Amino acid sequence: MEERPPQPLDASPLKPSQPPGASGSPKADAVPQSGPGTFTSALASGKAVGTGGPLRRYQVQVEDGVDLSAKQAALDIQTILSDPRSWAAHGKGRFQLVSSGADVVIKIATPKTTDRLCAVNGDTGGELNCEVTGGVIVNLKRWVTGSPQYDGPPAEYRHLIINHEIGHMIGYHQHMACPGAGKLAPVMMQQIKGLNGCKSNAWPYTSDGTFVTGPSVP
Repeated sequence: MEERPPQPLDASPLKPSQPPGASGSPKADAVPQSGPGTFTSALASGKAVGTGGPLRRYQVQVEDGVDLSAKQAALDIQTILSDPRSWAAHGKGRFQLVSSGADVVIKIATPKTTDRLCAVNGDTGGELNCEVTGGVIVNLKRWVTGSPQYDGPPAEYRHLIINHEIGHMIGYHQHMACPGAGKLAPVMMQQIKGLNGCKSNAWPYTSDGTFVTGPSVP
């Protein structure tokens, strides 16, 4: 998402998490464009992960009326942030999934609700995600369908969504550009806008611990 100053999260009423048996991933052709603007909070928690830095307790919420399990989404995000290629494994912060008392709220919302929650900072056009004060807004369309620019399945694109927006949150405010044809795209590159010769990449670090970087975008 384009660099914008953060905005406060909506104080939306919460409901108990859907049962674990609920569908974890709706079909792409069934993604609703709008929803009620209320959210289900995942009843899920886990241990803190990370090698250093401040602890951020995060909660995951999913907009009501969509075929997506809040608990499954929370577990997916926990898996992403626990991966050795993600931020926590490299001293960039510690992260803990909680069901209450969160410092950070990650909301998965329909495109129109995403646009509304991000509107003070700019137009997400029904397509983009954004970072806001106290959390992240994930566009359900991107979560379910991925991006036509990304060479990989939607499940892999979710890794990029979370790593990119959390990257902004921990201090990588500027976007990065492709470092050269055939190289991995930095996770802080806006890959949804085109790869410019780079290879799709969803992780800030490679498996050998190398940070994937590129020129800063003014």
